[in-house]
Amino acid sequence: MMIKVLVVDDEPQLLRALRINLTARKYEVVTAIDGTSALAIAARTLPDLVVLDLGLPDLDGAEVIKGLRGWTEVPIVVLSGRADASDKVEALDAGADDYLTKPFSMEELLARLRVARRHADRNTPKTAVQRVGDFDVDVASHTITRVPEAPETVPPTVHLTPTEWGIVEVLLKNTGRLVSARQLLTEVWGHGYENDTPLLRFHFTKLRRKLEREPSRPAHLLTEPGMGYRFQP
Repeated sequence: MMIKVLVVDDEPQLLRALRINLTARKYEVVTAIDGTSALAIAARTLPDLVVLDLGLPDLDGAEVIKGLRGWTEVPIVVLSGRADASDKVEALDAGADDYLTKPFSMEELLARLRVARRHADRNTPKTAVQRVGDFDVDVASHTITRVPEAPETVPPTVHLTPTEWGIVEVLLKNTGRLVSARQLLTEVWGHGYENDTPLLRFHFTKLRRKLEREPSRPAHLLTEPGMGYRFQP
């Protein structure tokens, strides 16, 4: 069955290019040029993925995301020509799954769409045990053990604090997806901590020391400056 993608952008040339490229790769493509029509088309066609430009002529992209999130968990990849990181953070906090900054390559967009599609079920990981570098992390039993092929210098087990487990669980639940700092702070610490980014940076430093082979050059617990964090398997 073909995957249906709703592409929302008010630039006719870009909209046409996306439609041609996605169709050539066996996606079924529907398009909209503004937010109002995007919400109506989404309700009528029930897309599997949404590619959404933030700079629409009638509604702000974040408002479109909130409108979609009122009734669907469809993966949303945001396109942005804006330089201000706060616009992207607002979109992620509204419920977007990922973002790309214009200009972007078609291969990168396709990769982001594949990741978003794979992780459309955002409630639980597909398996309780996930590999993080030299360790198997079991979120069900809260245990971390060295994988057999890891160097002997790697400790056999790792202990995490409850707070560190909270961070790890959110990241693994969203494997490959960008998670905003605000989302992490809210899910792990609760409301009232949304802007405490130094607290989050402190705990990420501790987590990298425990789980990354080279904490100063992390391969799995990644920071996207001004945006948030991402777990990369």
